[in-house]
Amino acid sequence: MNTRKTPVNVFDLVVFGGTGDLARRKILPAMFKRFCAGEMPDGSRLIGVARSAMPVEAYRDVVRAALDEFLKTPPDPEAVEHFLQRIEYVQLDAQGEDGWQSLAEMMLPDRMRAFYFSVGPSLFSDLAARLRLWGLADENSRIVVEKPFGHDLETAKALNAELATHFKECQIYRIDHYLGKETVQNLMAVRFGNMLFEPLWNSQYIDHIQITVAETVGVGGRGAYYQKAGAMRDMMQNHMMQLLCLIAMEPPAKFDPEAVRDEKLKVIRALDPVEPHHIIRGQYTSGEDVASFREDVADARSKTESFIALKCHLSNWRWAGTPFYLRTGKRLKTRSSQITVVFKDAPHSIFGPASGRHNNELTIQLQPDEGIILDVTIKEPGAGGMKLIDVPLDMSFAEALGPKADAADAYERLIMDVIRGNQTLFMRNDEVEAAWAWTDPVIKGWELRGDVPKPYDSFANGPDDSSQLLRRDKREWRGIKR
Repeated sequence: MNTRKTPVNVFDLVVFGGTGDLARRKILPAMFKRFCAGEMPDGSRLIGVARSAMPVEAYRDVVRAALDEFLKTPPDPEAVEHFLQRIEYVQLDAQGEDGWQSLAEMMLPDRMRAFYFSVGPSLFSDLAARLRLWGLADENSRIVVEKPFGHDLETAKALNAELATHFKECQIYRIDHYLGKETVQNLMAVRFGNMLFEPLWNSQYIDHIQITVAETVGVGGRGAYYQKAGAMRDMMQNHMMQLLCLIAMEPPAKFDPEAVRDEKLKVIRALDPVEPHHIIRGQYTSGEDVASFREDVADARSKTESFIALKCHLSNWRWAGTPFYLRTGKRLKTRSSQITVVFKDAPHSIFGPASGRHNNELTIQLQPDEGIILDVTIKEPGAGGMKLIDVPLDMSFAEALGPKADAADAYERLIMDVIRGNQTLFMRNDEVEAAWAWTDPVIKGWELRGDVPKPYDSFANGPDDSSQLLRRDKREWRGIKR
């Protein structure tokens, strides 16, 4: 199997927060793998920027340790040494003037510069302003900003306005690592590249759609952040919203960044307000060797949710009457992210009531094992008459595509899209604001009602009420396929 690569020009990737957790876990390993794949041309550099004072050799030791710790397979020592020669380091104060002259002197002309803001959102505006003040960014430069992008609509608008003061929208890359997953991108290929599915992709044939993002971990060391954010802001407003957009969007006129993002925006704007009885919130309790959510956030009266499930509707012709059920939570039974498209029953069964009810399901597994499963109805083998069963047509990417299936993870793909100037998988300013405009009333509603999240056992399926959300409609949450 041949993997086609899009060549890139010489570039500098400047990582603010270059010694932080995200840089060590994701950015540095991702760039090393792209270096090994030949996508870091001679002369390209990765420049780490942080507050700590250290010589460049000490920072290279930090990079070496990160590669040893976070790469799935031990890196080739010779390749590591060659990669480290591309690494530079600058000590800098993001909110002051120290270090900016040193960074400016390190910049070389005639190359694309990407500035990755791997820092807290409170520093985004300061960094953007100083990049312009010191002449580090030109018309060909790009900035990458991590979530959370705002805490609500008001703060998101303010941050958009601040960044727009210094950079054009085409230079701003709001990164959501979920959109870099191979299977997420395959949503568009499955839908728009196969005549098999697109004619059926509407309310006439689809009964409902479920989107689940489940994690086994608690909030851990992110307690202070999570107490302010909760599952709605941390996951639903961005990751889950993006998955909903890709599964529900209309076919864009062409596979072009603006065309794709235009269609995603239409989905968000078509979302109806969520009824209070269609919202289930929960908090995990303590279990064997694990603390409760309230212990993790150090607030015995916390009303913040670690789990949320919603029933949503879209007011448009394609999806009128088809519900979307979304759920996400911490400390659940299994770590898995999947989308399940449940097709309607056949309008008439020729096999009689003894055959039971059967329908087709398409499951897109995003993690941990990326793949696609299509459940089809067949006759049960044997001489027992016409008895029907559902069996999966199961395509694991790892099995079907071999070692090429996991050649690149989400951060590799997204960072290289930044370098190439492709914004297809990045959120636009109006898309972010539309998502918050839908999210804010949901949050304000339960705050005004004084709703308290329902407790649920650690390593379970969430609060019992989340099952009732579907059972009221004579439906069930689908189990994890893998």
